[in-house]
Amino acid sequence: MTNGYIAIDLGAESGRVIVGVLDSGKLRLEEVHRFAHAPAAMPTGLHWDITGIWREITAGLARAASWAAAERVQLVSVGVDAWGIDWALVDAAGELVGLPHAYRDPRCGPACERAVAQLGAERLYQTTGIQIMPINTLFTLYAHQLANPGALAAAEQLLFIPDLFHYWLSGNRMVEATIASTSQIFNCRTGEWSTDLLTDLGLPTNLFGAISPPGSVVGTIRASLSAATGLPAGLRVVTPASHDTGSAVTAVPGGGDGVDWCYLSSGTWSLLGAELTAPCLSAAAQEAMFTNELGVNGTTRFLKNIPGLWLVQECRRDLARRGEEFSYAELTRLAEAVEPFRTLVDPAHASFATTGEMLAKISDYARATGQPTPKSPGQFVRCCLESLALAYREKLATLESILGRRFEVIHVVGGGGKNTLLCQMTADATGRTVIVGPYEATASGNALVQAMTAGEIDNLSALRQVVANSFELMTFEPRNTGRWASADRRS
Repeated sequence: MTNGYIAIDLGAESGRVIVGVLDSGKLRLEEVHRFAHAPAAMPTGLHWDITGIWREITAGLARAASWAAAERVQLVSVGVDAWGIDWALVDAAGELVGLPHAYRDPRCGPACERAVAQLGAERLYQTTGIQIMPINTLFTLYAHQLANPGALAAAEQLLFIPDLFHYWLSGNRMVEATIASTSQIFNCRTGEWSTDLLTDLGLPTNLFGAISPPGSVVGTIRASLSAATGLPAGLRVVTPASHDTGSAVTAVPGGGDGVDWCYLSSGTWSLLGAELTAPCLSAAAQEAMFTNELGVNGTTRFLKNIPGLWLVQECRRDLARRGEEFSYAELTRLAEAVEPFRTLVDPAHASFATTGEMLAKISDYARATGQPTPKSPGQFVRCCLESLALAYREKLATLESILGRRFEVIHVVGGGGKNTLLCQMTADATGRTVIVGPYEATASGNALVQAMTAGEIDNLSALRQVVANSFELMTFEPRNTGRWASADRRS
């Protein structure tokens, strides 16, 4: 029997339960369950449907067990990756202390401003190496303290979203390092919590447990969950790189040919960066607010967060509310057919960060900057995609300037790579070769780190070679770069 590893991959819009089977040096992924989820606006703010997500996870685990039995696959372990930053509080009995808030909760902005004024931007960056954003854990936790100090007093531990699900899977609590490093509470120099930042904001320090590296064994699946799902008793619960971007970057199939590469993890967020051996905290990095997050095998993911296909997702939701239903593929075809460079926006503009009314927000931005407002769905989506590609161009130039390196290849991983129009735009805008794949990089990295823990893969280089052997990659070469240089000067 071949070995299988269950990757639970949770994005901010959907979740997947995937079985990764490693056989003859190649990885095969079998998606056994996929589900949509979204936060809900409640009287206390924007909350994740955490119990609904858990219900879908357990349904997926049952399907994984059935599929593995039918295919004669021996399930070895299960691990969860998820979006960064967000967290849950549990009390001494393991009960949730309230529903977890979503990072786009509007209360985060004022709390961030207040915290940065008190702590200082330079201190925050030089301690944590993290881009200062209102959505970061330090600020969302501070917002929670200001709104409901009793909740923190009642809690015993803070767990990030994948840590919470590992707890529910095994009954044991563990905080994984890559997800902790997204928080702006993690000291990137020492590898420990920045308790001084918490203390100076009046936040409790007792909520933060020991930090474990990716590939750690949390425990074994709870007996009751095994009985309910049909999973084998003794199935191990193993932390992958629990931050979804950490798992995605783990599965970048780069480095084997000696060409210097950077990565672009493309999804709701776009994350453009390079893999380093240590954090980069230079004055230029701080000025550009590049982020230093942990990766597998002690690596640092040096990157810039860019609001990615979120803009297109919000346009699609907005159109649906108006009675115009489109698939993402249909919207891309419409965008490809309209005039280029008609309207451009800054994807990171504050008005685009919150949910709702994205079409109106783009129109308002266009009017404020003296540009024609988009009129059709295709024009709105083309505006978003071209603006994203120009943001990639700008951030790539900054990345290369900070590190003093030129990256010949951009490896695009994640579901956003399916948008071939955006991929070609990225090659054109940056003037670099773009190699796309795998689309399911996060699930691949998740499963393969579990396989490393099981001893089936020796190291990170060998893991990436498995990825390169397993998936068909698409290459986009730059063309018409002059038009993009003109658009960049205009934007």
